[in-house]
Amino acid sequence: MAENTFSDLAKVIDQVGKDKGIDKAIIIDAVKQAMLMAARKKFGTYREIEAQYNEETGEVELYEFKEVVTREKFIDEEVEIPMDEALKLDPGAQLDDSIGIKLESSDLGRIAAQSAKQIILQKVRDAERDIIFAEFEQRKGEVASGIARRVEKGAIVVDLGRTEAHIPPREQIPGEVFKPGDRIQGYLSEVRQTTRGPQIIMSRADERYLVKLFEMEVPEIYDGVVEIMSAAREPGQRAKIAVTTKDNSVDPVGACVGMKGSRVQNIVQELRGEKIDIVLWNEDITRFACNALAPAEIAKVFMDEENKEMEIVVPDSQLSLAIGKRGQNVRLAAKLTGWKLDIISATATQARTAESIFNLMLIPNMSETMAQNILQSGFGSFQSLSTAKVEEIMTIPGYDDPDKAQKLITEAANLVKKYKDDGVAVPQSPQAALMKENKENFSAKSKAEQQLKAELSKLNAAE
Repeated sequence: MAENTFSDLAKVIDQVGKDKGIDKAIIIDAVKQAMLMAARKKFGTYREIEAQYNEETGEVELYEFKEVVTREKFIDEEVEIPMDEALKLDPGAQLDDSIGIKLESSDLGRIAAQSAKQIILQKVRDAERDIIFAEFEQRKGEVASGIARRVEKGAIVVDLGRTEAHIPPREQIPGEVFKPGDRIQGYLSEVRQTTRGPQIIMSRADERYLVKLFEMEVPEIYDGVVEIMSAAREPGQRAKIAVTTKDNSVDPVGACVGMKGSRVQNIVQELRGEKIDIVLWNEDITRFACNALAPAEIAKVFMDEENKEMEIVVPDSQLSLAIGKRGQNVRLAAKLTGWKLDIISATATQARTAESIFNLMLIPNMSETMAQNILQSGFGSFQSLSTAKVEEIMTIPGYDDPDKAQKLITEAANLVKKYKDDGVAVPQSPQAALMKENKENFSAKSKAEQQLKAELSKLNAAE
């Protein structure tokens, strides 16, 4: 058995290397370790044994090393050899040398040989795992295709040929169903090395999968003529992708759409009907935000660059379009731009402006023109003026004098104190009060309608 296991090693090493794609040196090292372990089980760990691979014979040879000593000092035959015996093996041997004596591998026995075989197989498996890990580590960020095999705890297991990948529930497109044997494609988002081998995570819900699909479908993107700047998705429902180009002769949006929408439709089909908006990117963030909210029309944009926030005013008729179903359009636009977007109707803006003017005119001797100047400078109430710095107030037209600026702050602070001391609420403009009343009435009406629907459902269930 031992002879069969360790014979013809050269052929075995070459065959395993070809079949598994494993470096010959790794297999030789595994065989040497296996031989050493088998030898130590047979002869004991006390003896100094080494394994060497003979390229000419294609065999792993075992050598036991012993220290050369005089006959008088010879004590332990397992680690020492007398000088006279050493000279028979090697005429050039000298005292204190370490001389190697070849052992017969056939002496290892059946059990030792079987153990060695297991070690070799394990080493080969480990090397194969390392090769697969290295291969897929390099492929991370690519799109891969395989066959759906089974579902484990909600995750789809995909056969990629040499290994398997998993698509966790969070990385699946909601509503998608794959049967065993179905071809499935996804984005290689993560490759981890675990004790059980490489763990490969595929995704069909990642924004990067959408980007890769466009790269595969649109030659202009693959060639670098058209560039994808950002992407946002709500998998299975809707997505937005922002594109641009430095070539004035190329229409980046048109290139992505394709002739009669052929290119984008191929991607929509792969994503099971997910609607895709292709948006023209602009370095001017306000223009980009307006493009991202298309098809809604934008009236005005107010920016807060420090907090990366935008207040976007739209005509009343465009409000629901800009926000989208369940806020989807504005969520995707916010993700696409990287800014917080607050959509507000023109009527609400007018009402808020009127309320701010009314509030500022509560300050003694405040004219409507002066209140408008203050509002346009970023102060929407006397409360905000009361905590402002003199330098900030001096940027308002008509208040560039430090004394005037300080006087306005003092008057605003006195007004805040007056309402607080009197325990009286700050008056609201008639328009704001009316809007609040309408909102409350609408809320009450909605609750009544919901209650009525619930009662009707109970009656229908009882019948």
